[in-house]
Amino acid sequence: MNIITTQLEGVVIIEPEVFRDNRGFFAETYNRKRYEKYGIDCIFVQDNLSYSLKNTLRGLHFQIKHPQAKLVQVVSGEIFDVAVDIRPGSTTFGKWTGAYLSDKNKRQLFIPKGFAHGFCVLSETAYFSYKCSDYYFPQDEGGIIWSDHDIGIDWPVKNPIISEKDKQLPRLSDIKVSGVRC
Repeated sequence: MNIITTQLEGVVIIEPEVFRDNRGFFAETYNRKRYEKYGIDCIFVQDNLSYSLKNTLRGLHFQIKHPQAKLVQVVSGEIFDVAVDIRPGSTTFGKWTGAYLSDKNKRQLFIPKGFAHGFCVLSETAYFSYKCSDYYFPQDEGGIIWSDHDIGIDWPVKNPIISEKDKQLPRLSDIKVSGVRC
């Protein structure tokens, strides 16, 4: 397993070891002991699977009182995945990092608590799987508009398909982000 650090503390790209032969491949996508060794010591309580069409952009989402760490990966297709630091007092508050995740590169992205998350689909379709360290509470959901100029994410999709709910999200400067519970 190879760990690639990003400019945001705690957000890492993970390259699992992939064993290939004439039948296909095998990859261990999660092993708690191995991930703990690299500082990813969350207890994941919920797995989610998302299916999206090309040019779909989902996010930027977070939970307010029940923040979630996430371990994300693409099962089929390709996406551009983004994490935005919303930790009050962080030296990288409002900064973002992105990674291309696909069924070909088998990469994962670990996003700790205290980050907003979003992604856009680059392939015709994408199946996106992710583990969460806390349960989803619809009444606890927060978000930031994907096109917030102060954050300045360089999305590779120019005219994204966005849900009506996500179109109404505020800019980061218009919300109060409280402390993150670890």
